[in-house]
Amino acid sequence: MRFIADLHLHSKYSRATSPRMDLNGIAEAAKLKGVQLMGSADFTHPEWFAELKAKLKESEREGFYEHNGVQFMLSAEVCNIFSVNKKVKKIHNLLFAPSLEVAVQVNEELAKRGNLSADGRPIFGMRASELVEITRGVSKDCEVVPAHAWTPWFGVFGANSGFDSLEECFEDQSKHIHALETGLSSDPSMNWRLSALDKITLISNSDSHSPEKIAREANVFDFEEKEFCYASVLKAIREKDGKRFVSTIEFFPEEGKYHFDGHRACGVVLKPSEAIALKNTCPVCRKQLTVGVLHRVEELADRKEGFVPLNSIPFKSLVPLREVVAKSLGKPEANKLVGEEYSKLVGLFGSELAVLEATREKLEECRGKTSERIIEGLVRASEGKITVSPGYDGVYGQVELFEGKKEK
Repeated sequence: MRFIADLHLHSKYSRATSPRMDLNGIAEAAKLKGVQLMGSADFTHPEWFAELKAKLKESEREGFYEHNGVQFMLSAEVCNIFSVNKKVKKIHNLLFAPSLEVAVQVNEELAKRGNLSADGRPIFGMRASELVEITRGVSKDCEVVPAHAWTPWFGVFGANSGFDSLEECFEDQSKHIHALETGLSSDPSMNWRLSALDKITLISNSDSHSPEKIAREANVFDFEEKEFCYASVLKAIREKDGKRFVSTIEFFPEEGKYHFDGHRACGVVLKPSEAIALKNTCPVCRKQLTVGVLHRVEELADRKEGFVPLNSIPFKSLVPLREVVAKSLGKPEANKLVGEEYSKLVGLFGSELAVLEATREKLEECRGKTSERIIEGLVRASEGKITVSPGYDGVYGQVELFEGKKEK
């Protein structure tokens, strides 16, 4: 049986996050999107953790909790800031915990090293290796995963404060790193170019700060109904089990905010080769460019583009439904008509992901129920017949579904 999981998101207690990211908002969005398992988000934050304890019901599935018909798994994101050879490193990591009781113990240990109340994503002045040691010291069923691994400032491989290998970052604890989150600006095919990651499971999550963004990236598991539980998900990730961890759902990486190099203040966006020719300097103001994800992949890769490892887990890139509808109608995503058509399509197919994964034949059956233009847009998006102006320096990339017809 197919289960979709989005394990990295944030609660209303994280900075720059919608107040609608409470348990009700997350659960309703998960059902709308077609997701069966959600990360709890921010279990390290005292107020949010109190809500989790009060509102989550223990599930029949061991290690999961339930709210409004949606399964939840305890997750959080933390920031490690530390120095290595007098260079400051800033790394974001995901935490998974098998129970509320274990999460309490993890929080007690982390509270000795930082202020958990300051933000849903707390900051610690300890090495990433120490984080792994602490959480595993509480329970061997806890897991640490490098978050959005390639982003310039807070990714383990980021250009500005990252490392060139997992071993450099996690030191003697690197043997306990089983997975890596690719992030919105990279996809598995980019990560396959690093042979050092062949044994690492590549996971994908939304890192959502609002209900609308839930499941823009996600993981697809295939378990017998009775097998679906925390231990099974953790085992599938740790063992890179392609029979049970069957695929990931991806953003087109060009849409991510850091795919290309650039300088937002000057409106400069460059391919890696162009940035290298300019010595990574903005041609307008002469300040340092933000080196993007594709550039870093090129720096660290030991394989040519297009290489596919034997044990790779497949993926599919999708354009979010609301974006497809908006582009098809030439209107902003917040437009009322866009919302109406979005709801209509979800009603017809049962969920957003069901719409996005529908065959051309299924989409053709909707003629007369939604606009011809939207059907054409959905077909083009599902077949990858799109163009993307790549994102850079914190600016999202822009998708074009219809050649020569740019939206305002």
